[in-house]
Amino acid sequence: MTINLKALPQNNEAEQAVLGSILIDQDAMNLALEEIVESDFYDENHKKIFSAMVDLDKESKPIDILTLYDKLKSKKSLLKDVGGSSYLSQLIEIVPSSSNVVFYAKSVKEKSILRNMIRTASEIIDEGQTAEVEVDEFVDQAERKLFEISQNKKRSGFVSTAELASETIKIIENLTTRKMAITGIASGFKKLDKMTAGFQDSDLIIIAARPGMGKTSFSLNIVMHAALVHGLKVGFFSLEMAKEQLMMRMLSAKSKLNFGKIRTGFLSDSEFQKTVDAADALQRANIYIDDTPALTSLDLRSRTRRIKSDKGIDLLIVDYLQLMRGNSRTDNREREIAEISLSLKALAKELQIPIIAISQLSRQTEARTDKKPQLSDLRESGALEQDADMVIFLHRADAYKRVADERDGLAEVIIGKQRNGPTGTVSLAFLDTQGVPSFENLADEYTESPTEQV
Repeated sequence: MTINLKALPQNNEAEQAVLGSILIDQDAMNLALEEIVESDFYDENHKKIFSAMVDLDKESKPIDILTLYDKLKSKKSLLKDVGGSSYLSQLIEIVPSSSNVVFYAKSVKEKSILRNMIRTASEIIDEGQTAEVEVDEFVDQAERKLFEISQNKKRSGFVSTAELASETIKIIENLTTRKMAITGIASGFKKLDKMTAGFQDSDLIIIAARPGMGKTSFSLNIVMHAALVHGLKVGFFSLEMAKEQLMMRMLSAKSKLNFGKIRTGFLSDSEFQKTVDAADALQRANIYIDDTPALTSLDLRSRTRRIKSDKGIDLLIVDYLQLMRGNSRTDNREREIAEISLSLKALAKELQIPIIAISQLSRQTEARTDKKPQLSDLRESGALEQDADMVIFLHRADAYKRVADERDGLAEVIIGKQRNGPTGTVSLAFLDTQGVPSFENLADEYTESPTEQV
């Protein structure tokens, strides 16, 4: 489809005002950079001028008409291309001050987004007329392109080490200033957070265990810590349990009341008030639950993009992975799980949030003497191990014992894989006194000697 370039939205005056503001006051450069990049300018000459300004800023040189003149002059015939020194002088005369640079920059950005929307819509129309893929896949691709624009993201491509080094140093400098061991989203379990530094953006985390080990309860502990303690926004896909049941579990955990009492309504006046207080706290929390069963990976991606756009979620939980369906028409379950796994990892990178996927373990775990899970136990697909940035196993020895011993009530959280950190085991207290399993920090925690994994 041919696009009428002359009809594309633009604001030449706003572009000139941004450049003029920077020439008047170099501090306006930082304000402009928070809103726009070079490609947001429509006029090619304005792109060249802004690029030269960015170069001067990177070199820690002043940005004024003289330094800009020299920078453009040093780049072949750029000075002549942009209109010479007379045009640079004209830019200064356009604005009386730099005080409105943010307003001008936002106007430039808005026009840039509109142009990108028009170009993308044109691409979608062209691709739709010649599409050779399934309709659901085509819709997913179109939605992803539009979502990228709505989030002001540039499509990924090659990035130079010069640019990466500068950005990475800024990140490290910020971490050094904060002096905090946890750089991601904390689980609330101190020893686990110490080993992982929290759940990192763009990471896929698999939490796996055999049935009855408390996978959902463990994930709800993480959800409630993130939302109630740190005020984060959490999305929760519950493919196994109804949203009302999840809410009752959270009420039980928050109020410290027996789940059976809450579920049946056999509460004293004081217990009912505790439940109301817990509900009030959860009502203020930013936890969003979707209990649609048998979601496909396309459905899940689409819904997650929407809630990311609408609510700005910081963390996503999927409970549990084996209840999802792939998009390909295949009877090969291993291939289907591999597709789902790859889709979740791609989604984590796209949205730049950690995604925690709960997974069932195969029965071969129970064939071993100690019954401790291993990476090879990940059910139905080795792709889970490959795609995951972190694999966490939950294990409770007392779940298999008929005779009580001193280790009853202990749960082992085994980090079987961590792409950017150590592996090892953390012990937590496992409590089931309220009718719903919960995990808590031990008063005297310990960690096995970590082993670095590449």
